[in-house]
Amino acid sequence: MRKMSYWALAVLMCATTSCVTKKKYLLAENGRLDALKREEALKQQLVDCRDANDALSARLAQLERDTADMRRNIRNYQEMLSLNMGEQDKLNELLTKKMQELDERERTINQLQDMINAQNERVQSILQSVKNALMGFSSDELSVREENGKIYVAMSDKLLFKSGSATVDARGKEALAKLAEVLNAQRDVDVNIEGHTDTNPIHTARFADNWDLSVIRATSVVRILTKEYDVNPLQIVPSGRGEFLPVADNETAEGRSKNRRTEIIIAPKLDELLKILN
Repeated sequence: MRKMSYWALAVLMCATTSCVTKKKYLLAENGRLDALKREEALKQQLVDCRDANDALSARLAQLERDTADMRRNIRNYQEMLSLNMGEQDKLNELLTKKMQELDERERTINQLQDMINAQNERVQSILQSVKNALMGFSSDELSVREENGKIYVAMSDKLLFKSGSATVDARGKEALAKLAEVLNAQRDVDVNIEGHTDTNPIHTARFADNWDLSVIRATSVVRILTKEYDVNPLQIVPSGRGEFLPVADNETAEGRSKNRRTEIIIAPKLDELLKILN
């Protein structure tokens, strides 16, 4: 009778452990799927921003071509005016209209150029603020760079997480606190947190694969920035890239170390430029 009781208790404990593991897995899977959806939304936003920049450049080029054409037309009209005085009034009226159009286009070009210059200056100002805030951290802990109008803060796995963990270390929290001070002073920027891994596969009770690990690490950073350091959650989106966007060769230990990173991407909003394009 006693042997039967021990056997029943062992079965019950085994079933209970299985349920707990499955629950954790489902929570992680749901988190991953949610993060992937947010990643897709962010990708679309980045695509829209790139399209806006491309459209802006195309608009500037077209305006400059139109301006050159109008200048040629004006010269032609002036020549016609000198050859045919009988058409003077008509040509003067047309010339005045064209010159007004030219002035308007030149004002638009100047306005767009001024806004582009201001945007570039702002990016450089934020970049310097980020560098100053993170000055106390070594190059093997993090790096800061500007690329295509965005600021990339790449924090190493060594700085933020222990191997196979999504819990941010104390040193990592110190870096995030410094960065949060800059973000809280820049309310009109968008921030994307991207988790990255090397190619070594992971499969644990908590993480189904490298996708899972990268997404949940990004989410851990977002929680700290928003809940502990008051960064506006409407500015910030977590996402995970797994092993699919390496910056170094995964065949070496040094390369894999560089690929295990969390990138914080800061992008000033383009609302004013988009208004002009529309």
